[in-house]
Amino acid sequence: MSEPDLINVQEIAPAEVAELDLYQKREKIYTRKIEGFYQRLRMFTGWPMLLGYYCIPWININGRQAVWFDLPEREFHILGITFWPQDFSLLAFLLIIAAFLLFAITVSAGRIWCGYTCPQTVWTSMFMWVEQKVEGTRNQRIKLDKQPWSMNKLARKLTKHGAWLFIAFMTGMTFVGYFYPVRELVYELATAETGKWPLLWTVFFTLATYTNAGWMREQVCKYMCPYARFQSVMFDADTLIVSYDSGRGEPRGSRKKSLDHQEAGLGDCIDCELCVQVCPTGIDIRDGLQYECIGCALCIDACDSVMRKMDYEPGLVRYTSERELEGGKTHWLRPRIIGYIVMLCLMVGVFSYNIASRIPLELTVIRDRNNLYVETADGGIENIYRLHIVNMDTSPHQYMLSISGIDGAQIKGDKSYKLDASEDREITLRVAAEASALTLPSTAFRFEILAQDMPSIRASTESRFMKPL
Repeated sequence: MSEPDLINVQEIAPAEVAELDLYQKREKIYTRKIEGFYQRLRMFTGWPMLLGYYCIPWININGRQAVWFDLPEREFHILGITFWPQDFSLLAFLLIIAAFLLFAITVSAGRIWCGYTCPQTVWTSMFMWVEQKVEGTRNQRIKLDKQPWSMNKLARKLTKHGAWLFIAFMTGMTFVGYFYPVRELVYELATAETGKWPLLWTVFFTLATYTNAGWMREQVCKYMCPYARFQSVMFDADTLIVSYDSGRGEPRGSRKKSLDHQEAGLGDCIDCELCVQVCPTGIDIRDGLQYECIGCALCIDACDSVMRKMDYEPGLVRYTSERELEGGKTHWLRPRIIGYIVMLCLMVGVFSYNIASRIPLELTVIRDRNNLYVETADGGIENIYRLHIVNMDTSPHQYMLSISGIDGAQIKGDKSYKLDASEDREITLRVAAEASALTLPSTAFRFEILAQDMPSIRASTESRFMKPL
């Protein structure tokens, strides 16, 4: 019997394990102010949103706030139309439309929403503007933070944070004003008579705005916003993104304006890092597409300003697509875009039809189950019903109630009811019918109610009429 082969085993020392810090301390980003086409364009997208946000609660339509989400009364007043919890499906449908619109924009134009109209971007830009006005340019702010504390530094810091808190307070108060009458809220806050919950939510949203736009800034976009994470799934080779043309810019290097850089073997990028200094998230666009990029195009304005000074052609950093960078041509109308457009048109059409055909009236009928029926002295049968009528319109109406489906059946009691705007009322009534008109122990019939001054506002519901077996 032969001996088995022996395996030579050597003892191997474990490799040195390096400690990896999964969380790095944030390095403060000092953004540089830049002027340019896209910076001016952001003014036309950000300011209308700010004006609309702060002004809409102060606009009245039919004696009520233009937008007011009255949670205690479960009424949602939006531009003269009152929505109720029964209309929640419309809200869900509207959110789906908004999501599809965002996806369609992302597929075609990248993170345009983030760079121009996202509230985090708009409020952060406003806070950064205040910081630049109070503390100075980028280099002045860096020097100020490195200086020891002095009266000048303390005054500048207090002024900046005071302005931030004022903007944050106005933002928080306005947000609460969408859920609480804003005129009452301002008066109560000014006289220190506000209730516990309005005050608590005003303070909460004030601190949230102050923290997110003043302190966290790019951290919200990089680590908290989920949109930055799943946007890459929607990108394709034809998606419009902010990109650096490495084929034209490399090899980068500093040079004099008089130097013929092409003969010297240099690209158009002079490595000034101005594109990095203006970036609100602190990235270098020359490193390629990164999820931190919000598509604000500040680096485009910065690079174009340098190119014009160097007498080079602008567009070294520009809005383009991966296909165009590789020498191809961007395909704007592609199957994904066409699919999104078709779906959006269909959904907007269905939503608009539902809004236009919406009846601002609801009728609910519940039959009294304690007494299935009541036999009267003249041989008739009566059933008791509880009706819940909701006038979801913004105007009062006189309603007339009727029944159909049982020959000779009558409503015992008042058939006409006046309901004020947004009023709901419960009514108990009797319905009487002759026993000879009932062929089954349970007969289906309908309640119908309509507005006498506007017959198009009507609602109906089915119920059952019981008789002895």
